[in-house]
Amino acid sequence: QSFPNPFNPSATFRYAIPQTSKVVIKVYDILGNEIATLMDEEKAVGTYELNWNAANLSSGVYFYTLKAGSFVQTRKMILLK
Repeated sequence: QSFPNPFNPSATFRYAIPQTSKVVIKVYDILGNEIATLMDEEKAVGTYELNWNAANLSSGVYFYTLKAGSFVQTRKMILLK
């Protein structure tokens, strides 16, 4: 889950990996355009935090997708300026 939500200008992603896997975190705008790839690497078992600074983006609704092994999750976040 990202927090805070809504956020301004940065959001923190906290996630746990139960087994070593490739982790990919991408951010998309409301139209489905990819805005950023925040993570694309192999991670060992553990809990991680990732900070994303969205100061250069406009206010609005964004989505992020977290993929780790066969697990895929998409969540909504709101940027308020």
